[in-house]
Amino acid sequence: MTILITKPDKNKTRQKRHMRVRSKISGTAERPRLNVFRSNKNIYAQIIDDVAGVTLVSASTLDKEVADGNKTEQAAAVGSLIAKRASEKNIKNVVFDRGGYLYHGRVQQLAEKAREDGLEF
Repeated sequence: MTILITKPDKNKTRQKRHMRVRSKISGTAERPRLNVFRSNKNIYAQIIDDVAGVTLVSASTLDKEVADGNKTEQAAAVGSLIAKRASEKNIKNVVFDRGGYLYHGRVQQLAEKAREDGLEF
């Protein structure tokens, strides 16, 4: 009899964490949700009004405004860009949704830069 050791699927566990958090937080028109998605190559941020089901503002490393650099620097640039675009639409207060990721590295850089550039959460 052989015993197989199976490794848990990291993305499945992240999605479970994300759903657990999403059951507790929701974006409204007054205080929309700043959602972060991190892939191996890129990082994406969206400000979402969950009541209306609408994305108000988005930014990612695929945008032309984000300069080349390492992934952490790019994440900081995305945080700055999302804050700038949010201020253009008069959005100041948001609820931060880290998407089930640890608040570390790229996610942390994006959040801190967004805070520095005017978003409050």
